[in-house]
Amino acid sequence: MAQTQIDRVVTEPVLHMSDADGFLELDRAQARAAGAALHDVYVNAQPYPHIVLDNFIDPAILQRVHAEFPENKPGRFADGYSQLKTGYTLDAIRSAYIHGLFAALNSAPFLVFLEQLTGIKGLTSDPHFLGGGLHETRRGGHLSVHSDFNIHPRSKLQRRLNLILFLNEDWDDDWGGKLELWDRNMARCWHSVSPILGRAVIFNTDARNNHGHPDPLACPENVTRRSIALYYYTAPAGKMVPQTTVFRARPGVNETTTSMMSRLRYSVAQIFGKAEED
Repeated sequence: MAQTQIDRVVTEPVLHMSDADGFLELDRAQARAAGAALHDVYVNAQPYPHIVLDNFIDPAILQRVHAEFPENKPGRFADGYSQLKTGYTLDAIRSAYIHGLFAALNSAPFLVFLEQLTGIKGLTSDPHFLGGGLHETRRGGHLSVHSDFNIHPRSKLQRRLNLILFLNEDWDDDWGGKLELWDRNMARCWHSVSPILGRAVIFNTDARNNHGHPDPLACPENVTRRSIALYYYTAPAGKMVPQTTVFRARPGVNETTTSMMSRLRYSVAQIFGKAEED
């Protein structure tokens, strides 16, 4: 099995982010070199191209994001697939600092890093932050294992990459909340990634790149699982049939899955411009 988590003894973050001029920015040359150095690990990972990186950026930046996190709202997702989870997009995030970090993680130097890391050229960010931004899950919450929608319903670009950057200091593994990466046939969970501060997970979002944190959180009532989630796109490679988020069941677990009829209705609605994913 290919090593996909880079254990770092040194204290230097993977990416150097400065605010010397009053805003957060990356050094393009350093970002390019960092991505290129990790490329082989990324593309050879199993069960699909991905990488887990500790100390991704300066932890002080993420500590401030945690401190300026939006006030907790009732879970926006509440169905058979997800419970007690809330997503905060730009209009709900009243922090110039967090907006500045998002700008840096959508900037040209960061896209250069991603392109060097993954080998995917022509990446672009999503100004709509569809499904992205800040995520928070409360005690008892979960997100079932799933593969992501493949076509942005507004821009019609092809979704290619996910970045999840965790914000949780002093997280106890007994609380659960590990991000699970499953193979395409849901036969095996290859990796369970603890959601600790500064740990980044980057992965391709091709069909059946299954992931989630499916077991209910057992954290204290005053603790939530927090993360930054950002998505990256390219122009589609030819004609593609729009696919919705597809939830899957783990072996031996009675879990709600996305029916073929639901998938078909979504594809038809997207093709004829009658629906948006949110």
